[in-house]
Amino acid sequence: MDEQTQIELQAAAFRRLVSHLDENKQVQNIDLMNLASFCRNCLSKWYKAAAEDKGIDIDYEEAREVIYGMPYAQWKSLYQTPASTEQLSQFEKSDSE
Repeated sequence: MDEQTQIELQAAAFRRLVSHLDENKQVQNIDLMNLASFCRNCLSKWYKAAAEDKGIDIDYEEAREVIYGMPYAQWKSLYQTPASTEQLSQFEKSDSE
């Protein structure tokens, strides 16, 4: 497989991941962190870092808007629920390992 095709496939997979997360807003970031050690905010940071590697100036909030499909504050008010004691405990446990 040539490099351009590989890049196109990787980009398509990334777009599908972002779309899948958008279609499953009930999955909270803390659940993603607890299960997979990454979340939408991580994707936003990786997107920002990739832009910077290419010399593109993008701030974190702009990167978040790409991933969340809207300003983060709006997404948070519409879809984020308070973390349960169990979720927080699991997150703290995994964060310390």
